[in-house]
Amino acid sequence: MKVFWISDLVPKLPFGNACLTAGFCCFCVSALAEEAPKLLPLMSAPPKALRAEKKALVALPNYDEITATRLQIFLDNNDFGPGKIDGEMGEFFRKALLAYKRAHLMPLRGTVDQWLLDQVPETFTNYTIPPEAENFVGPTASKPSEQAKLKALKYGSLLEFVAERFHSAEDYLRKLNRPMNLDELKPGDTVQVPNVVPFKIEDLHEGFVQPNPAFANRIVYVDTKERFLLIYENNQLVAEFPITPGSTKLPAPIGVWKIVGIAVLPVFRHDEGILNYGIKSDTAFILPAGPNNPVGILWMALSKPHVGIHGTNQPETIGRAASHGCIRTANWDATRVKELVTVGNIVSIF
Repeated sequence: MKVFWISDLVPKLPFGNACLTAGFCCFCVSALAEEAPKLLPLMSAPPKALRAEKKALVALPNYDEITATRLQIFLDNNDFGPGKIDGEMGEFFRKALLAYKRAHLMPLRGTVDQWLLDQVPETFTNYTIPPEAENFVGPTASKPSEQAKLKALKYGSLLEFVAERFHSAEDYLRKLNRPMNLDELKPGDTVQVPNVVPFKIEDLHEGFVQPNPAFANRIVYVDTKERFLLIYENNQLVAEFPITPGSTKLPAPIGVWKIVGIAVLPVFRHDEGILNYGIKSDTAFILPAGPNNPVGILWMALSKPHVGIHGTNQPETIGRAASHGCIRTANWDATRVKELVTVGNIVSIF
């Protein structure tokens, strides 16, 4: 048993029964592994031919709202994240659709492939809010000093709970359910939602994700320009999710790293020194676990100190608002990423 340092993982206070601290400081963790190098030898990004092809413009029609929603659901269900489901022809939706076609050797044409639509025969479904949903809703706060006083950083409303569960924009749910007032939802109410595979926060268990030898050869690419996280196996693209890759002040670190630890429902150490300057300070707030934790429901530590792939408490900002040097994705995508990679995988940020 060898002791090595990874960014920000250690048992801490519970969201349910037990959870992990994730944040921007280092803790000592025991593992059956050698110390991960901070920077690996440089390797190529996704195949050059693929990157050149991605630059080629493909004209897509302006699909009607129902068609766009069905395609968004199809892509989301197949691990090619279109961003939040909203029935609109957004940037991430267009990129995800073309990425799926490339990965499956489909013609890059603008017409809708009926086969894709056939996989989503029902665009919408009804969801009745169960009584236990209230267990995941609670008081919220915007300031770290106030958040640190809460027992958990839960959803602020049942609308937020439903929107994240079905990967949707809140405004889209309001539109689908007019004239119902979604700000006054209560257990027992039934709402119409996109027929996507739901994100079930109740299925998450606090702790470390165990290594998966079946995924040992997978490589994660973080495309900071296109703002996508791509997962490859044997030069084959198997999944793609939209991200926010750092900021101008603290950009995501270009280079090749490794995943050194994965924590579900982490606690976050809010340190202004790390967040603004990349330097640890003596003043910090320990923020409890929950979907509204700044790192969401996941912290995937990289061999680059203080940097990780994580969820978010603001899914509507993915790809649009800056992060503090980390790779941020929606909670519903974060929970799938952890099921598609493993500790030890290479992460190439370019």
